Amino acid sequence: MSRRGPYDVWAPRPERVRLSVAGDVVAMQRNPDGWWTPVSAVPDPASGDVDYGYLIDDSDEVRPDPRSRRQPAGVHTHSRTFDASAHAWSDESWTGRQLAGSVIYELHLGTFTPEGTLDAALGKLDHLRSIGVDLVELMPVNAFGGAYNWGYDGVGWFAVDETYGGPAAYQRFVDGCHAAGLGVIQDVVYNHLGPSGNYLPLFGPYLTSGRNTWGDSVNLDGDGAAEVRRHIIDNALMWLGDYHVDGLRLDAVHALQDSSPTHLLEELAVEVAALSAHRGVPLTLIAESDLNDPRLVTPREAGGYGLDAQWSDDFHHAVHVALTGETDGYYADFEPLSALAKVCEKGFFHDGTFSTFRESDHGVPIDVAAMPTWRLVVCSQNHDQVGNRAIGDRITDSLDDDQLACAALLTLCGPFTPMLFQGEEWAASTPFQFFTAHEEPELGRATAEGRIGEFAKMGWDPSVVPDPQDPATFERSKLDWAELLSGRGARMLSVYRQLGALRHAEPALTDPSFLATSCEVDEASRLFSMTRGDLQILVNFGDAPMAVRVATTEVLFTTGPGVELAGGVVAVPPHAGAVVRRS
Repeated sequence: MSRRGPYDVWAPRPERVRLSVAGDVVAMQRNPDGWWTPVSAVPDPASGDVDYGYLIDDSDEVRPDPRSRRQPAGVHTHSRTFDASAHAWSDESWTGRQLAGSVIYELHLGTFTPEGTLDAALGKLDHLRSIGVDLVELMPVNAFGGAYNWGYDGVGWFAVDETYGGPAAYQRFVDGCHAAGLGVIQDVVYNHLGPSGNYLPLFGPYLTSGRNTWGDSVNLDGDGAAEVRRHIIDNALMWLGDYHVDGLRLDAVHALQDSSPTHLLEELAVEVAALSAHRGVPLTLIAESDLNDPRLVTPREAGGYGLDAQWSDDFHHAVHVALTGETDGYYADFEPLSALAKVCEKGFFHDGTFSTFRESDHGVPIDVAAMPTWRLVVCSQNHDQVGNRAIGDRITDSLDDDQLACAALLTLCGPFTPMLFQGEEWAASTPFQFFTAHEEPELGRATAEGRIGEFAKMGWDPSVVPDPQDPATFERSKLDWAELLSGRGARMLSVYRQLGALRHAEPALTDPSFLATSCEVDEASRLFSMTRGDLQILVNFGDAPMAVRVATTEVLFTTGPGVELAGGVVAVPPHAGAVVRRS
């Protein structure tokens, strides 16, 4: 890493920097490369935790370390040292989890359990294993302003927020996951910083002119960009090294504006591959991208960036429209059932085709003869697709049990890497709403007004759009674990457990070849058939029962009662699905 001494800091902008440490103020000396070093004796972090921060120019306000590992009093003041080497790891025999063939489970720590902590989440690992989960993906945990947050307003990229238990709890969590046979993926945000507690511009040119959806862009190719890039890559290596994390989900990489000869993502892929070789375990990089461009996940030898996988929203959109009939906004292009067939066979629906939502051609075709299907991570629900709806409602609210089971069937038995969103496995009735706890009244008010106003323009009654600053919005979003014990929750949990077991038992369901998957649709009856090797997945999206002639004598899974096989014909009720073995 670029960091030198424990209190050295890169700060090319100020004319003067002083170190506030252990109740004292120590002068610092600027080096030619913009790094500052204390000029006199300072406490040794090896002898115990030390609180410290920086005084910029003539200000008496203490600012946190841009590379702070802990912010015990919040993101606006002193940092605290953390010795990552102090944890006694018990995962020496951990050999990792490759993404191919795996199932991911996305969760938000603050709402996953009543306590909202890393230690509490450890108590739910047996549940995750019971539904066939291989990798646990945590939404961002880096330090943020306020008592709770989605995670995408983080400003302390190197610090684990204290509300979750801090960095020591994070190490315990990863260690516990590995002991349970589960890998950990950490969601990281390198495309912007949150609006509260972002003091990086006081130190150096971390941001640049021009804005993305969330604010100023990160400086990846301007003056001083080399240290900014190093800041990002060192952060990634910290998660994978100090915390033994198995992979990173890179938020909205389409917002990373980089005209450098080597794109940041490729540079990151090179260094992560080197660390993977050293650690002897697979380390995975997954991009969230709106570009539908396979270059991200094409190996560097073939001219790509060399990332391992990317989210594919097209699968979500096609499944969502097929089940709900919703065709507003970006869902419009996915109305024909053939859209789902194309996604399953080609990976992207928009692969150079015209997008009515964007009003332009969008996407690039995937080389289906060469690229493995597991490089696309798909879901029927995730934090964005639920939380960015006006009231944070899940598809649970609008679909019956059979339809929910069909969503699970398509996700877990389809050709891609499936990702589940917390609570979907028991049809959780709790919403996942957008919540914030900004400490600055004017920022909180602007966030709430902006959110409510945005949906009012779309025709929503402002009175039903939750106020993100209202603590009740956060509390409503917490899972109710009692729901999975009976009724609808127990039934859906059984479906997910059956599908998880089937996926791990049947080689055809993890076959990475696009060419091993073919689909047929009947637009009139809304019957969908997907063949994967020796298996056939049938889904009746229509309102009338269907009789499907198949060459089989074995039904491996049904979404519920009513699916019957007789005389080579499978009867599939409305909103039902099945998996059969082909003769």
